[in-house]
Amino acid sequence: MSLNFFDKLSQNFIELLNDGDDYNVIIEVENKEKSFTAHSNVLKFRSSYFRRELENIQPNENNIKIIIKSSISAQIFNVILQYIYGGIVDLENCETRFIYDLMLAADEFELDELTNKLETLLIETKSSWLKTHFSFIYHFIFSRKDFKKLKNFCNDIIVKYPNIIFDSNDFTSLKESALISLIKRNDLQIEEIKIWDYENFLTLKATLQQCLPYIRYFYLSGIEVLDKIKPYKRILDKQLWNDIDQHLIAPERPVISTILPPRSVLATELPTRAEEPREYFSTIISEEHAAEISTWINRRETAYNLTNIPYKFELILRGTRDGFAPQTFWNMCHGHASTVVLVKVKGTDEIIGGYNPLAWDKNTIGKWMETKGGPCFGDFWMNSKKSDFTLDASCFCRSTNLHYEKPIRSLSSSSYFSIINYEVFKIVRKTI
Repeated sequence: MSLNFFDKLSQNFIELLNDGDDYNVIIEVENKEKSFTAHSNVLKFRSSYFRRELENIQPNENNIKIIIKSSISAQIFNVILQYIYGGIVDLENCETRFIYDLMLAADEFELDELTNKLETLLIETKSSWLKTHFSFIYHFIFSRKDFKKLKNFCNDIIVKYPNIIFDSNDFTSLKESALISLIKRNDLQIEEIKIWDYENFLTLKATLQQCLPYIRYFYLSGIEVLDKIKPYKRILDKQLWNDIDQHLIAPERPVISTILPPRSVLATELPTRAEEPREYFSTIISEEHAAEISTWINRRETAYNLTNIPYKFELILRGTRDGFAPQTFWNMCHGHASTVVLVKVKGTDEIIGGYNPLAWDKNTIGKWMETKGGPCFGDFWMNSKKSDFTLDASCFCRSTNLHYEKPIRSLSSSSYFSIINYEVFKIVRKTI
């Protein structure tokens, strides 16, 4: 039998951290503008990173070792120290970008337990944010050796929509490890010859040598081999080219080279890059967001996925296209029922909105749904004193939600804000 008193232990160590006496380490952060005091024994036993750092630093005349981490913010490092000393990480009211940056800092300080927890938290509860910032996250995490779960999360999206990466302007700057992790996948939804065409293997041979074995050469047609592969045969392994050549002439004969299984490309045609959800039906939300909104509308416990969304989102109004005057909203949305209003908050990553099952009526007088500004959903309304939603911070959304069924803002957010764009969609049930 053992008696555990971890809560008390954690509290005592937090008190040690907050006590200004007996420290022998100073950590300077935020371009040396902020500093924290700590104890070398605690840092060394909690982090292999700090163990190495402290062993290589000579103490000053006061027997204090100074560690400089200019790129880390004071807010992030304060949370790191709270975790190191007390095993406590308070993420209440934290923005998603803060959680993401905290995960990167935890990885840098080799705090594996915290890194893994934050990585899982982002995937399980912040998937919409990850998808909204997909390109930025994808290119960065593959520059690091860790984040296996996030890498799999991103690749699970790309195998369905490979054009997101293969048609991007910075495709050639993609890390070799990222490309290999994709073309190794049997479920990558792209024809084999297109993978070859995307790569300039002659130019990139030195950096993409490890990718060559994962091309499914033996499933290419004879014309594709002659037109596409043969001109570059000198960069292939000699045995591999001989086997490809033999397979074209006598496909029934065995070969020495490994024959990978064919990719399980779906029969349905995938959307081209110009038709991707983020660029086509909305400039604010993705198709994954549409699935989540549809789930809320129908009050389902089980979320819809991309294959079973029951609604089409038909665009009625877009601010960047039609203007931001409140009267424009009433002129274009009058008479439309079952609509979703979505706004992009200026200066943040926030997307706020509401669903109205009733018809908007610009002539309604004396009813709760009537507003002289833009639309109103109780806890959220669009308003402008300058007759343009983007020119003043008159739009409103309270942090403590009284009328909304779903929480929509963190307590740290300001109630009043300006927007950079908004869209109104008519929600139409799909026909079978």
